[in-house]
Amino acid sequence: MKVTHLHKKLLIPGPTEVSKEILSEQTQYLIGHREKEFSTLYGGITDKIAKYFQLPADYKPTVTTGSGTLWFDIIGRSIVKEKALACVNGAFSQRCAQTLTSCGKQTDILEVEMGKAIKPDMVAEKLASGKYDTLTVCHNETSTGVRSPIAEIGKMVKKEYPDIIFAVDAVSSMAGDKTMPQDFNCDIVFGSTQKCFALPPGLAVGLVSDRAIERAKTVPNRGAYTDLVDIFEFEKKHQTPFTPNVSLLYALDKRMDLLLAETYDKVYQRHLDMANYTQAWAKKHFSMFPEPGYESITVSCINSNGKDVKAMNDKLGERGYLISAGYGKLKDKTFRIGHMGEWTLAGIKDVIAQIDDIWGL
Repeated sequence: MKVTHLHKKLLIPGPTEVSKEILSEQTQYLIGHREKEFSTLYGGITDKIAKYFQLPADYKPTVTTGSGTLWFDIIGRSIVKEKALACVNGAFSQRCAQTLTSCGKQTDILEVEMGKAIKPDMVAEKLASGKYDTLTVCHNETSTGVRSPIAEIGKMVKKEYPDIIFAVDAVSSMAGDKTMPQDFNCDIVFGSTQKCFALPPGLAVGLVSDRAIERAKTVPNRGAYTDLVDIFEFEKKHQTPFTPNVSLLYALDKRMDLLLAETYDKVYQRHLDMANYTQAWAKKHFSMFPEPGYESITVSCINSNGKDVKAMNDKLGERGYLISAGYGKLKDKTFRIGHMGEWTLAGIKDVIAQIDDIWGL
């Protein structure tokens, strides 16, 4: 049965709005994932990813079929040898910590209050208290709109704890914010296609250091779908270990062309401009949930101050737009506006004008 409904343009923190141009890419004929045509397609995509993120020779890109959450399992099964430190400042970093534990790995947690960022001094103090081989931090905590200073954390880890493999969750910031692993001084950074890449859900992009791949070779019981060594063995043939979502790869190929044409720095600036405008508006009428100076540039988490967000969002939906309520414990206390993917400053201004009109601001 075909579902018909009013198209609401998405300003939720994922899935984000997908253009007809990208959607149409998925209508191409399927090809066999062990055929030369697939290797040409997939190898072209990973080359474009490497070019966009300006990856040094000791970092390799890969695309996995699944949500970004799959990478929590990859890290738990293929990277953590004995003991991990998982930093938690929201719902999704909490999920990472829980996943590492469910993979049977000893996991200590460094947790801060929701709305706060993970900072280098906190991490340094905790790392000094135990023998860890892996560190995980969320760059852009989607549930709270907090952006942690990953580059500063990475610089400290590289200097003080060079044997630790540092993995970064950039699910809601990669392809919007600056997430080059060489600038982060991290070994793994991963993102999902339904966020800043502005594609349908179903793929994740990982940028992985050779160091991390070598670590994986020393970790037993890596599983099948989560075996990082196997993933990169197949990368040598421009293939994936298991059947990938070929249709979405066509869409990702087109998205990488568009990102390269816009350029890395201009993509970042566009997202920064949208964030600055949204957050200036939020501070005028409400207040920001994240601590000052650590606000995300891809999703704004705003204190609702008692406003009826659901009623407003229902009316906004009638006008063809959708924003998001708060997540989890923050559902009735905050609302979130996702300014990521193909959105522009002009589009954000129009949406906020609609909210102003509905609420009489």
